[in-house]
Amino acid sequence: MTTLPAAATVWDDLVGQRAVAESLATAASGHGMSHAWLFTGPPGSGRSNAAIAFAAALQCETGVGCGTCHQCHTVLAGSHADVDVITTQKLSIGVDEVRDLVRRAALAPAGRRWQILVIEDADRLTDQACNALLKAIEEPTPRTVWMLCAPTVEDLLPTIRSRCRLVTLTTPSTAEVAGFLVRRDGVGEALAAYAARASQGHIGRARALARDEATRNRRREVVAYPARLTSLGSCMRAATNLVEMTKEEADALTGQLDAREKTDLDTTYGVVERGRRPREYSPALAALERGQKTRAKRRHLDMVDRALMDLVSVYRDAIALASGAVGTLVNEEIRPDVETVVRSATPELNLRRIDSIFEAREQMLEFNVPIALALEAMMVSLLVSEGSAR
Repeated sequence: MTTLPAAATVWDDLVGQRAVAESLATAASGHGMSHAWLFTGPPGSGRSNAAIAFAAALQCETGVGCGTCHQCHTVLAGSHADVDVITTQKLSIGVDEVRDLVRRAALAPAGRRWQILVIEDADRLTDQACNALLKAIEEPTPRTVWMLCAPTVEDLLPTIRSRCRLVTLTTPSTAEVAGFLVRRDGVGEALAAYAARASQGHIGRARALARDEATRNRRREVVAYPARLTSLGSCMRAATNLVEMTKEEADALTGQLDAREKTDLDTTYGVVERGRRPREYSPALAALERGQKTRAKRRHLDMVDRALMDLVSVYRDAIALASGAVGTLVNEEIRPDVETVVRSATPELNLRRIDSIFEAREQMLEFNVPIALALEAMMVSLLVSEGSAR
């Protein structure tokens, strides 16, 4: 096992994953290398960060992932000629996209080391896409490395995961996340502690909470719902507010990208310079708008999903408090509201409420139930009624 150096390296952003980093560093140095890797772990654990850090170490001029050489710098910056990171804002990754990757994987690397393809959200691969990928993994070219990222091994076909070396990441502790925010982003200790607790170990979420007051305000509004759901009207208002708030946040994230893509398309087809639209422009515009619509839907679902996990954290806090568990609550700053939830329901009822939240999540993500309808039904199931604590 390679011991990581004390100086800054490509592994520094892997919060709470020292054993994983040391194992990957060992492989990068030539011990236990494989042509296919599967990075798994809960959301926010750093699957993609680990894969990109490993890619940098494999291309590193020193062979350890120094983080300072030209090779490391270009990989981390996303500009290395032999490292492709495939991300998607779509609901799925189709077979045509994977076939293009397979063709690129067959090419020899431009440099002296590896051709590396990192697929984030590999759990979104369709069955056809997985089958197209399988042959490339079964018969790899000598200097090609595939890195797939997914929440669990079950998210990929057995035929693919059996051919990959597994790297399992865990949720970092609150103290590890808070320390990272203080050390790397210069966040104050109190704010870092709040962001670390509220994110529940999700590094990206913690950084957003630490950096942006609007993000913190939106979360405060969501976690305030459980104590206020005392009537059918309050449930309907909460559902409407949650739909609007998450839609506004999603639109803010996608709006600028949509506009930039439209400008690029107009420029490509000479719409601005010529003052007219060529025949090929309309089909291209329609395809762009379809893709943007799909991306907007996925981003909205992502925002709703995050809010649902914030709601779950309140009911988990209530169960912990009612059970006499020691330790700091995830939502320590609204302890009085959590105590209200404790008084309003038994731990068993709060467990059923958590089930209702996950059921709404499944309806939206798996069965395409309209977001507003699923959230309205969910909020009603969370209603605080008289005598529910008995």
